[in-house]
Amino acid sequence: MENMGTGLIVAIGIAVVLILFFVGIYNGLVARKNRFKNAYSQIDVQLKRRYDLIPNLVEAVKGYMGHEKQTLEAVIAARNSASSAEVKVAADPGNPEAMNALRAAESSLGGSLGRLFALAEAYPDLKANQNMMQLQEELSSTENKVGFARQAFNDAVMDYNIYRETFPNVVVAGFTGFTVAQQFALDNPTEREAPRVKF
Repeated sequence: MENMGTGLIVAIGIAVVLILFFVGIYNGLVARKNRFKNAYSQIDVQLKRRYDLIPNLVEAVKGYMGHEKQTLEAVIAARNSASSAEVKVAADPGNPEAMNALRAAESSLGGSLGRLFALAEAYPDLKANQNMMQLQEELSSTENKVGFARQAFNDAVMDYNIYRETFPNVVVAGFTGFTVAQQFALDNPTEREAPRVKF
């Protein structure tokens, strides 16, 4: 009888230790996931600021480049596409499909802006315009902030993924639905630099 009581106490002790171990891993996963979500919120703020600057940029350019309507429309369409993709990522920053869609939309937006800036080089009056100079400064500053926020997000995602993929954490993550998170990386190495805005 005494052996059964001791065995029961030992079994309960082992069960409590295992539960506490499981809870510790689960809490670690939750904390790291919340860290990368918070890090993405910094990207979210800067991308929204960037998306808000683009219509102002198009309006400032429109008076000088009215006959470049197709390019201006392409910039706005790319901006709207990127903004829509960003909303989906903001809802779930760990979603790989949403992150890939944002990456593609941002690449398209960067290309459209690049074409717009290349065309703007041919307009000396536009390059000297005070509004354009101010928009240039704000856009450049925002691009830098996006870059810093992206790095912080990618670091947080890497920390989460490493923690999630180590044993025994990977077992707990599998049972509780914690999936691998996608970093916000750019496909084209030339896109890793902030767009050069010169007017």
